Amino acid sequence: MNGSTDLHTVALIIGLALITVLTRCFFFLSRKSAGLPHWAQRGLQYAPIAALSAVVLPEVLMTQGQLLTTWMDARLFGAAVGALVYFWRRDVLLTIVAGMLVYLPLHLGWGW
Repeated sequence: MNGSTDLHTVALIIGLALITVLTRCFFFLSRKSAGLPHWAQRGLQYAPIAALSAVVLPEVLMTQGQLLTTWMDARLFGAAVGALVYFWRRDVLLTIVAGMLVYLPLHLGWGW
């Protein structure tokens, strides 16, 4: 093989790209407005927090695929302070700053 792409691979890439574009643009092709039921709209309100929890909680509560076995982990205290600050002020930037102000000294200073 001389490093060139064969016709089969190019056709496969173009076909997959077309399928992706069609499935993602399917809702724009219809002239009729498609509404969601009330229960689905209500459920979608929880999607961002569910996605955020699925990303953040394993990062805070696990290390190398195992649950934490000690409370002496800077991530626990940083996340707890961040959550308290968020529920107190509802300010995302302040939440991040407060959490990092707790996390960094514990992690870098004490080696937690």
